[in-house]
Amino acid sequence: MLLNPQRADSGLAAHDRVYRSLRAQIMHGEIAPGVALTLRGIGRQFDVSMTPAREAVRRLAAEGALTLSSSGRVATPELSNERIEELGALRALLEVELASRALPRAHIALIDRLQAINGTLAEVIAKHDAVGYLRTNLEFHRTLYLRAQAPAMLAMAETVWLQLGPTMRRLYGRLMRTDLPAGHRMILAALRAGDEPGLRLAVRTDVTQGLRLLLS
Repeated sequence: MLLNPQRADSGLAAHDRVYRSLRAQIMHGEIAPGVALTLRGIGRQFDVSMTPAREAVRRLAAEGALTLSSSGRVATPELSNERIEELGALRALLEVELASRALPRAHIALIDRLQAINGTLAEVIAKHDAVGYLRTNLEFHRTLYLRAQAPAMLAMAETVWLQLGPTMRRLYGRLMRTDLPAGHRMILAALRAGDEPGLRLAVRTDVTQGLRLLLS
């Protein structure tokens, strides 16, 4: 029996829409660590059948964004100290290298764009918006790293962000941040000066300092 091409395309579109939306929610900390999800609940949320919901969950589980137990329980991960430390080390390795590769292409327009994102971040902090903070903070880093022109490396960094998303939301609640990250100011200063060692240090400090608080 031949499949209806339009129906097949619709199924693929539904699966991809659920995957992308749920992925963004997890990455930006909209779902806390250890929260159980159900296929029915996901289907209701996105107005899709069980099949697209199941496929989206499988993709996210493969990326480490969700845990899938042998009994079929789906949940956002609760990371051990060892796992947090490992992911923090990966951030330091990947993002320092991405920033270094971006530096030769960091023109004034990019620095101005990063400064504008930092301004938005200050507004989000003033509103005590944890999800907005995580989303805008990642936008700052992604905007810089796109200039590295290293898509495979950036994809790996985004997978780490995805796995850390719920945990970073918990960290934000612990920090009760009231001002901009000092690391961002260091990054901008190093970019303006064309200072590669300073930039590498600034990025490493920015991406690891907060996570250390979760290990204490």
